[in-house]
Amino acid sequence: QVQLVESGGGLVQAGGALRLSCAASGRTFSDYAMGWFRQAPGNERELISAISRSGRRTYYRDSVQGRFTISRDNAKNTMYLQMSSLKPEDTAVYYCAGRTDYFGTGYYLRDHDYSYWGQGTQVTVSS
Repeated sequence: QVQLVESGGGLVQAGGALRLSCAASGRTFSDYAMGWFRQAPGNERELISAISRSGRRTYYRDSVQGRFTISRDNAKNTMYLQMSSLKPEDTAVYYCAGRTDYFGTGYYLRDHDYSYWGQGTQVTVSS
């Protein structure tokens, strides 16, 4: 199985930017479709972006479209989430998730599609 570790969270002012990283170890990273989720207090966990094994296909929820960019570097076993124009409503714990997808070319949108999860990293956006 793969182990996932997020980093890059922190406190930022509204309008600022952060880049989250998700480092994978244990298996061939390019075998995994990946996603970024977030959960704010009192809210359900939600998918914000997903990426295929190759990185060619990506998905964004409407609320982050145009502000966040997901990417991956399979040679470095790392996925990224570049976040810009951050808003207070982006405040949440951010999780990376992965699932094996040996023969797939797409991405996955539901949290129960994913088998592996990181521990989360806090992002706080002040107004």
